[in-house]
Amino acid sequence: MGEDVKAVVFDMDGVLLDSETVCDRIWRRLAVEMNLPDIEEAIVENRGCNTEMMKNQLIARYGKDFDQPKFFADFGKYFIETENTTGIPLMPQVVETLEYLKSKNYHLALCTSTCREIAERQLKAVKILDYFEVKTFGDEIKNSKPAPDIYLKAASELGLAPSLCVAVEDSFNGIRSCHAAGFKPVMVPDRIEPNDEMKKLCWKIAKPISVLREFL
Repeated sequence: MGEDVKAVVFDMDGVLLDSETVCDRIWRRLAVEMNLPDIEEAIVENRGCNTEMMKNQLIARYGKDFDQPKFFADFGKYFIETENTTGIPLMPQVVETLEYLKSKNYHLALCTSTCREIAERQLKAVKILDYFEVKTFGDEIKNSKPAPDIYLKAASELGLAPSLCVAVEDSFNGIRSCHAAGFKPVMVPDRIEPNDEMKKLCWKIAKPISVLREFL
């Protein structure tokens, strides 16, 4: 086992599920429909955030008259359409990596900004929900990533000190969150490559996710 590591805690979007591809496509569609400029910057800015934080950031970017209820209602409609047609696929090597970590007797947990209902539905669909003995969700905490709340909750439910836990994240806010909580951050870059800040905060950088097997 990895030195002084008892648990591996996973973010969901962009780490376990290739939902970022779906989300980005929908955000671009909404940008056209709602005439929103600089949508690529907005996408990056909001990656890894819960809905409340996204609302605030979108209003800050597009003004107090931004129709955020329509934006999120249409986003939800288009996302459900995708779930019901093509589905939300797993990222490569996820099942093999989870099986490997399970065989090494690591505790496995989930830390996602997505709400419980949606996250459980999506993970059940790809048959990986039962790998996680502890699950923490964005609608069950007060402060979203980059605040450490969700990771501190996971460590508490695991009954482990944060320093004994690895956190696997793809977003800057996710890495900031788990680092602030005292976890060992591992970045698995998806849409954003690590910058100097991320390299300083990370314990390891692993791409693809199967690289976890090299040090755990």
